[in-house]
Amino acid sequence: MGPLVASTAVEAREDRFDWFCEAVSADVMPVTLSTSHAADFQAHMTHLNLGVVRLGAVECSPVLSRRTLSHVRRGDPEQLQLALISKGTFRISQRGTDTVVAGGLVLTDTSRPSEGACIGGQVETVVMQIPRQALALNPNQVDRLLGRNLAASSGAVLADFMKSLLTRGPGIRPEELRAMGSVTLDLATAFLAHRLGDPGEAPAEARAQETLQRIYRFVDNSLGDPALTPQMIADRHNISLRSLHALFEDEPLTVAAHIRRSRLERARTDLARHDLSRQPVQTIAARWGFLTATGFSRAFREAYGITPTEHREISLAGRHRT
Repeated sequence: MGPLVASTAVEAREDRFDWFCEAVSADVMPVTLSTSHAADFQAHMTHLNLGVVRLGAVECSPVLSRRTLSHVRRGDPEQLQLALISKGTFRISQRGTDTVVAGGLVLTDTSRPSEGACIGGQVETVVMQIPRQALALNPNQVDRLLGRNLAASSGAVLADFMKSLLTRGPGIRPEELRAMGSVTLDLATAFLAHRLGDPGEAPAEARAQETLQRIYRFVDNSLGDPALTPQMIADRHNISLRSLHALFEDEPLTVAAHIRRSRLERARTDLARHDLSRQPVQTIAARWGFLTATGFSRAFREAYGITPTEHREISLAGRHRT
């Protein structure tokens, strides 16, 4: 979890709002902020990196925000931001829709202009930052939800999950956080699909893409399991092996090749790490699902043209020279 950063860390009260403006523009996206509380402004910000998505929380004195096309050109993370207004009332305008939200969820697009305002006192928000390409829903359909109050009974489950994850994040290992990121994205996708109508009526292409992205996340979180095979993946996702291979027909690699390449890349990265230099090559290979040293060495040499030991020596020697 990212550190909790408070405006009180800035000693001069008159500089706290400027600090907040700079932090939002640097960590979230370029935006113009204004407030009538600059003299006594207070804010707390934190974030949690979940791999495929990111969660952030902001509690602050009342502000007005404005993001124009000029801001978008200056910096666009190309995200959909699903915000839970957990405290206070917030007005958001985007794509011709003007909505007041209190205790509900609202979806915005960083690639479009928007305006927002706290109504009354302090506002606290929990924001899920979703890369557009990671959301396996029809973009034109998703655009219908922008700037709307998405409060619904199904949203309560997602909202509670987001708040709980931010609270418990400091005690969760990075690899577990990545797995939770996949769960978080799946919950958000299901929630938004429900708001669009019956998920079963989504276009076949969108459903296939959603399944494919779910499989990629599953593989990424399961590379250390020697039992990870195409058949195991198909079984876990309740599809046939033939259907699994069909999903990968237009992908750069087959599913088996993707597993092998991903394992090799993780092992290659670990072999170059100075803090792991005392770990035997086979220990690192086993961590990423390779059962034998011979099999790992052969696969590594075929992929990179050198042995794992040679790669380690070259990488560590380069670090020493710098």
